[in-house]
Amino acid sequence: MEMQVNQTLISLYKYALKIRMTEEEIASRYSENKMRCPTHLSIGQEGVAAAVGMALTKKDFAVSTHRSHAHYLGKGGDLKGLISELYGKETGCSGGMGGSMHLCDLSCGFVGSTAIVGNSIPIGVGLGLSIQLKKLDQVSCIFLGDGAIEEGVFYESLNFAVVRKLPVIFICENNMYSVYSSLRVRQPKGRKIFEMVEAIGANVLHGDGNDTYGVYEKVQESISRIKKGNGPEFLEFDTYRYREHCGPNFDNNIGYRTEEEYLEWKAKDPVLRLEYEIKQNGLSDLEVDSIKKETQTEINDAFVFAEKSEFPDYEESCLVEYK
Repeated sequence: MEMQVNQTLISLYKYALKIRMTEEEIASRYSENKMRCPTHLSIGQEGVAAAVGMALTKKDFAVSTHRSHAHYLGKGGDLKGLISELYGKETGCSGGMGGSMHLCDLSCGFVGSTAIVGNSIPIGVGLGLSIQLKKLDQVSCIFLGDGAIEEGVFYESLNFAVVRKLPVIFICENNMYSVYSSLRVRQPKGRKIFEMVEAIGANVLHGDGNDTYGVYEKVQESISRIKKGNGPEFLEFDTYRYREHCGPNFDNNIGYRTEEEYLEWKAKDPVLRLEYEIKQNGLSDLEVDSIKKETQTEINDAFVFAEKSEFPDYEESCLVEYK
């Protein structure tokens, strides 16, 4: 059993590290103006995406938000396809026509992401209904943030999923902020999101998003219950984004959050925690460095591939041709 846990930790670390290093590379290159789309980075939130992606199978569905890179990579998405999409190239996972916020890759079950807050929630519930009607051994995973809780479509979709006992798992990444607004100015004081959802009738769990292995275990258990016909589950994980809401920079200087808060969350970094855990389980510094070098090589290759790829044909990239 100990060896199994060790291998799981290593896999989780590789997933989380790949997400972290990919997005850090995106941030470092963004000023080159070759990625001509807004980017919402998940640096600091990698633990949830890595754990959920590992717990899901390739045939399970997933839908995501404007902050979708991590979810796509966690679900087994193609790194070259992601980077090419940011560059607007035809080799991108959405053919270069979607950009950062509109990723789609049916080959790994990643049905899509959207720039509109809460917009993918009913899509994910609909996918759950299709699974139920076809009696398939799958689940539909819906990634959402704490801001989506304030959208009416969330309640409508959740209610329908509960009434129909659909095979849907809601993954709420609560990073406490919607753009520059904290929870305290957006939602009632003292209200817990997972407790409110439980009152609507869903099975709920709440956990630490920086405890990647703990997230993985919780998601696995949830999926098992869902596949037994127990209805949808809502899992809320506390997490934190290190960089600005949209863009590659840090923004602690503009006053909506404090440097002290940022440093407090940095001290609980999910990737560094995983690195510590795999070393405690027997991996040497040399082996960890090797994983990092392999990951950086894969990332560099993806950027080279994107740079060399062609842009889509004009006719293919225009929905309407005006004469």
